[in-house]
Amino acid sequence: MFQARIHGRGGQGVVSAAEMLSVAAFLEGRHSQAFPSFGSERMGAPVMAFCRIDDKEIRLREPVMWPDALIIQDPTLLYQVNLFQGLSEKGCVVVNSSRELADLGLEDFISEKPEANVVTVPATELALEHVGRPLPNAALLGGFSALTGLIKLESIEAAIRHKFSGKVADANIEAARAAAQAVTDSGAMAC
Repeated sequence: MFQARIHGRGGQGVVSAAEMLSVAAFLEGRHSQAFPSFGSERMGAPVMAFCRIDDKEIRLREPVMWPDALIIQDPTLLYQVNLFQGLSEKGCVVVNSSRELADLGLEDFISEKPEANVVTVPATELALEHVGRPLPNAALLGGFSALTGLIKLESIEAAIRHKFSGKVADANIEAARAAAQAVTDSGAMAC
């Protein structure tokens, strides 16, 4: 079973990202589940969402404690919460940032987990460019698709169309495509 944990802040589309990833997996004929973890937090408060993908029925219903992948929608959380807790040794991490990993202060994490595959994607900038709003979730799913190879970009696009319609869907798909291309161009090794 593949497990992903998505970290961000309320209002960034964390829950929607998990739902779209789950729908994309379902469209590929897999079993999937997505659910959030938050209380009565306000917009801007830290939020987590989870997604599980498997070829057989998923019976677990607890939070993802041992993720295979992390999607970090807000890089300011890197310094507030232990986002990397439980990440598998060969885990995949997609961080929303236009900065290099060294500039984000991730040297210790990289030295602790040298087999992990960590990339940055300027998802907020891509969302602003294509969508006109700083909502990085669809772009990060495109980056996730390119990094992991777990879900096809076409399935991510179909899931975006399932969630949104018209110009909003088109714009988010363009952001996802641009992010996938950015990860491909970075030369990151697939997880």
